[in-house]
Amino acid sequence: MKQHLTATQTQQLALTPQLRQALAVLQMSATELETELASAVESNPLLEWAEDARPLELADANVRNDPAEGATSAAPGDDENWNSEDVRDEWRESGEDWNRPGGARDDDDDNPAERQVAEESLQDHLRWQLGLTTLSDRDQELGLALIDAIDDDGYLRETLEAIVASLAPDITVNEDELTAVLHLVQQFDPVGCGGSSLGECLSIQLRRLPDETPGAALARRIAEEAIERLPKIGIDGVARQFGCRPAEAEQAVALLRTLDPRPGSQIGGIAHDTYVVPDAVIWRQRGLWQAALAGHARPRVMINQEYAHMAGSTSGQDGQYLKGCLQEARWLLKNIEQRGETLLRVVNCLIREQSGFLEFGQQALRPLTLREVAIQLELHESTISRAIARKYVRTPRGTIALRDFFASGIDTGAGEASSIAIQSMIRDLIDAENPRKPLSDAALADKLKQAGIPVARRTVAKYREAMHIPASGQRVRLV
Repeated sequence: MKQHLTATQTQQLALTPQLRQALAVLQMSATELETELASAVESNPLLEWAEDARPLELADANVRNDPAEGATSAAPGDDENWNSEDVRDEWRESGEDWNRPGGARDDDDDNPAERQVAEESLQDHLRWQLGLTTLSDRDQELGLALIDAIDDDGYLRETLEAIVASLAPDITVNEDELTAVLHLVQQFDPVGCGGSSLGECLSIQLRRLPDETPGAALARRIAEEAIERLPKIGIDGVARQFGCRPAEAEQAVALLRTLDPRPGSQIGGIAHDTYVVPDAVIWRQRGLWQAALAGHARPRVMINQEYAHMAGSTSGQDGQYLKGCLQEARWLLKNIEQRGETLLRVVNCLIREQSGFLEFGQQALRPLTLREVAIQLELHESTISRAIARKYVRTPRGTIALRDFFASGIDTGAGEASSIAIQSMIRDLIDAENPRKPLSDAALADKLKQAGIPVARRTVAKYREAMHIPASGQRVRLV
């Protein structure tokens, strides 16, 4: 046999350090981003705080929106178009108060500087996505049981047989039915959650890749059949076991290395907010809803030009170090700008879809899913999920979590009504009931039906319990 050299070209999908950082920055809350910036300035000599950098605030939001995105080109602080007094006057006309974001409410819970936020767990994140699906009440219960069995790393630690047993006798279900719901949960963000082993976790992530991804088919076989032995057998062992060339085995293994073996750690694993700090502000000017990023959502650091010049003129190890720091600084600034652009696009889309919610409150919230927004913005659902994670927006109605703009829907015959809107109607009916004769769930269902919202008594009970409102027998009050 003759030895000879050959050159081949291959394509592979890899998460570069820049892309990993971009995904992490997009998912950060305002306070997490501030912490990240402080850490970067401390560790990277090429970065420094901008001269006008100030503590987190909303008053300097000067980002211009693209009119095509559904908002106007003005933002608070833009003297060419309007001033803060214009906005305050209009909010007062509508019964709102700039200094009291909750409008007529006097409580301090809506003050972003005083409102504490609990850390969102992986289970909370998965339950929220489950609530946006169109599953039946029964399948929703199955989904909740599965999510409760998923640990913080994203793995399903209980067997389906054990989950079936835990549901009895309230719900009788077989493993095939449970598996069908599990397959849906496995498509939630973060992708890969719901697998019972490392191999299944990686296989779920590989199934979401395009079919033409080089090495994907072989990578799935490795994940399903040999992932535990991979460190021992190496590339040559993979090639022998699966009858492929070493180059193909290396390509598949390289693709596996880009996957996340602990997808659940993406949620709740980083420093959580202590207080709400809005990333954007929504206001109404001359009858039109508009939006802008808060000042801290834009880069508040800059590259030190003196050191940047030294990086280009210095050689040796010092030059390599400075060049590396310069590249990292550019990546960070670019990723923060991209985070702001994506966030602003999402907020503008939410304004277009939920203007009624901003105008009239929860009862006007229309059904809206991540997929609908993703299609409109031509982005992936996971990107939308990351963009709204732990993000808040300041509005005339108070400081609102972006996830509150999303809701599942119920078919009323004349269109869809969001589950949040129906809950709000139930709460209003209960608030107005005779305390001596509280409304039963059946009576609430009848009143909703009269209002054009045909829902079952069981659905009313589920929504009432979700709002932690006791049953009618426990609400009796003698006055």
